[in-house]
Amino acid sequence: MCGIVGYTGYRQAYGIVIDGLQKLEYRGYDSAGVALHKGEQIDVYKKTGKVANLEEFVYDKDLQSTTGIGHTRWATHGEPSDRNAHPHYSNSGRIAMIHNGIIENYASLKSELINKGYTFKSDTDTEVLVNFIEEIQLQNECSLEEAIRIALKRVVGAYVILVLEAGHPDRIIAARKGSPLVIGIGKNEHFLGSDASPMLAYTKEVVYINDYELAIITPEELILKNLGNERITPYVQKLDLELSAIEKGGFDHFMLKEIFEQPQTIFDSMRGRLDLQSHQITLSGIEKFANEISNTNRIVIVACGTSWHAGLIAEYVIEELCRINVEVEYASEFRYRNPVIHPGDVILAISQSGETADTLVALENAKKQGAIILGVVNVVGSSIARLSDAGAYTHAGPEIGVASTKAFTAQLTVLNLIALKIASLRGSISEERYQKLAQELNEVPEKVEWILDTQVDKIKAIAKKYKDARDFLFLGRGYNFPVALEGALKLKEISYIHAEGYPAAEMKHGPIALVDENLPVVFIATKDTYHEKIVSNIQEIKARKGKIISVVTKGDTVSENLSDDFMEIPEADEIIAPLISVVPLQLLSYYIGVELGLDVDKPRNLAKSVTVE
Repeated sequence: MCGIVGYTGYRQAYGIVIDGLQKLEYRGYDSAGVALHKGEQIDVYKKTGKVANLEEFVYDKDLQSTTGIGHTRWATHGEPSDRNAHPHYSNSGRIAMIHNGIIENYASLKSELINKGYTFKSDTDTEVLVNFIEEIQLQNECSLEEAIRIALKRVVGAYVILVLEAGHPDRIIAARKGSPLVIGIGKNEHFLGSDASPMLAYTKEVVYINDYELAIITPEELILKNLGNERITPYVQKLDLELSAIEKGGFDHFMLKEIFEQPQTIFDSMRGRLDLQSHQITLSGIEKFANEISNTNRIVIVACGTSWHAGLIAEYVIEELCRINVEVEYASEFRYRNPVIHPGDVILAISQSGETADTLVALENAKKQGAIILGVVNVVGSSIARLSDAGAYTHAGPEIGVASTKAFTAQLTVLNLIALKIASLRGSISEERYQKLAQELNEVPEKVEWILDTQVDKIKAIAKKYKDARDFLFLGRGYNFPVALEGALKLKEISYIHAEGYPAAEMKHGPIALVDENLPVVFIATKDTYHEKIVSNIQEIKARKGKIISVVTKGDTVSENLSDDFMEIPEADEIIAPLISVVPLQLLSYYIGVELGLDVDKPRNLAKSVTVE
């Protein structure tokens, strides 16, 4: 979850590393630090809080160096503090390390080291690992590279490490297992990062490092080896990504920019895939397994967080259109159960980053049991993409705001395309219905644009009115029930207001006890099969003096008249509607967070990519 950056070359490293940390700060912002190589010594500077605190701290320091590493932390072992911030020295001070991940057997390793006379200045597992590496190097009189290789064979857990050693001023050694690492290839320089954003201004050629690989990086050379010390030929890929994609572009926050990008990102997720003239859906990433997927008796969707909500909607859509049994599982629970998986079952993984630790382990376990792995991810070259037998990228582009917005709607777009493709292959949908849904899907970008053009001022006013509420209840039925869950999650993430999402019919089984004149209740009350039922639910809340905020279909005067406040969306088929009805809820959460003066791009305690348990 932490962000790591490295550079070795002919430029001054500090500026590149600090700029990279700013770009990766969405991965963690409890503390930040840098280590700069000075030949026979390594200087470490670190500070609690955001990267800006570190910049202020080093303002008058000597930062001259052409090799450096940097870290922005999401705390796991040890509270956020200066002493727990990375990088960490070994006891001798000759080795400095940054680390993304968790070393699960750190306690036993630490006990061994303490018995050998090692002392520790932090509470972190990282300081244990760097001293463990140094102990192996000393006892075996071997190179740092060999010591790292031996150490990692004993380590249990997930890691990406970047390591500097005094006396080797132009070298970084890196290794990964379970956390992402990208190396950018320049001319007489190399860049390292948790993702490609720190290196976009300098190079478009990158190498994605795989699990159990170790990289020795100097300005002139990238040597890649496995833990058996066998050399591997690096596979260089060209990035299809522009620097402007990771900049705010005049918006106050990345989250707002990403909400407003959705007409384009939804279109991009359909571009080249949906051809209305021929009524064809082309998904080249699943063509090889198209028959197996369309003939399966069972699809299990595994995901976490917002992606899990996308999976719930996909369950409704796939079962309706394809008539295949679908189950939706939290990856964090699925990986620890002993689920029944048969050869030929399809495990559909949804992840923005493609690096979600729980999802990855769940997929690895399912693959061993003969399941077909189908991935829907946003990041090209990510671990889930490489592990999957088949899949589709969402083409949402980089999502910097920690609370997911455009990635969610891009996921829904691709999942709808997959459902329509499978339904067509199975013959479980009429041609008329198929064409109608394809046409409606094609119209979504224009409808989202309409919301952004016409509803923002209204939503700002609603946010201002309800910003001081202590609790919210979000209610929806059918396809809009997962939208209620997503709306509640966004509000919790951005405003720290307690919010719960429920199926509207379930409110009488408990949540209605919370309703009084102080409780805002948000209904997703669009015109669909359940409309009359949702209107009845609104009446029940209104009778108990709850404050009604509704997302309504444009022209629906019944829902409007029952609501204290409402947000409109264009009419859409109920299968497609979640792509549209979620947008006002994203804006509501954003503007409530802004009204409360919060940092909506970096909510407390959260990080963008959950690469540890």
